[in-house]
Amino acid sequence: MDEPTSGLDPNQLAEIRSLIRNIGKEKTVILSTHIMQEVEAICDRVLIINRGKIVADDTAEMLRKNAAVENVYSVEFSEVADINILKAIEGINKVNSLSDKSFKLHSNSNADLRPEIFRIAVENKYTVISMMKEEQKLEDVFQQLTTGKK
Repeated sequence: MDEPTSGLDPNQLAEIRSLIRNIGKEKTVILSTHIMQEVEAICDRVLIINRGKIVADDTAEMLRKNAAVENVYSVEFSEVADINILKAIEGINKVNSLSDKSFKLHSNSNADLRPEIFRIAVENKYTVISMMKEEQKLEDVFQQLTTGKK
């Protein structure tokens, strides 16, 4: 199928996705699309082709996990936070300030740094309003594999 959901309204989209998944339980369905959200919603296995060569073949989850070059944490405090305190957290190699209370922390470490970020926040009397580890999107993986951009 080539772009089977292109131009469908949300109800038709859900119906076609369900139909493709059901057919896929008994038959092999090959879906050709550049819409990565469709791939994630429908496919059990993903092949990414670049210049006629297969550059990836795995589940969407494993492709995202294996392509991750860095972990990014979004954190927001109720108080103004000192960016230098965040930069000093072991494992953090870059901090982007979105505001004086909201930051993106970048790490090349495979370890989950959320407990350490929280500990530093408590130690400095910062109230954490929200904190999340951003997930790499399949679209990002596609771009990395087909353009070399990270």
